[in-house]
Amino acid sequence: MKYISAIIFAIAIVLASYFLGNAYVERAQPKGVISVTGSGSENFTSDLIVWEGKFSRTFPNLKQAFEDLESDKEIVKQYLISKGIKSENIVFNSVQTIEQQENQYQNGNYVGSIFKGYELNQSVKIESVDVELIEKVSREITELLNKGVQFNSTPPRYYYTKISDLKISMISKATEDARLRAEKIAENSGGSLGKLNNASMGVFQITGKNSGEDYSWSGAYNTQDKKKTASITMRLEYEIE
Repeated sequence: MKYISAIIFAIAIVLASYFLGNAYVERAQPKGVISVTGSGSENFTSDLIVWEGKFSRTFPNLKQAFEDLESDKEIVKQYLISKGIKSENIVFNSVQTIEQQENQYQNGNYVGSIFKGYELNQSVKIESVDVELIEKVSREITELLNKGVQFNSTPPRYYYTKISDLKISMISKATEDARLRAEKIAENSGGSLGKLNNASMGVFQITGKNSGEDYSWSGAYNTQDKKKTASITMRLEYEIE
């Protein structure tokens, strides 16, 4: 009886060792995985333009300077409206006032300053979906010089109002591209694609079309060009069966 018990105990130890050893091997040699990166890009044209400019007046008397600036403001407004820009798209910001001082020197030494007058500045912002119209007006704005207004404008900025939809489309393209790459790699290695373990999205980039701009780690967002290119990457990790 003792021998039978010993034999059974020995068999139990062998079986336990086998199963434990097999489990260890499986843990030490997990199923193969493959990581791939796919990309998606799309060209598009901006559908929103933002354009800003500034005009100013300088006069020793603050009241007179303000009246002159108000006159210029009305000239600017009527000019923009005459060009086809809607009044609701024209936004004038508050007036900025700067006291002009002139430094005085004697024998090369600073002895103080004297008051020269007030410089009043006012900026205007135009935001519109009529991109071509605003572009045209921004190029013709120097016509205000003939009306006695010194208007300084900045280059227009271009935006796209359907960015959310565009991003979803890019993610779909990049994911499909990554999946096809993974399938090809698995096929060439003699296996097949298993379940998806992980998916991570790269940075969304918007650059000028054919501009050669560098990508940014935090994401590029070009506002200088009307025609742009959006791109994104997706990194997928699959099991190989």
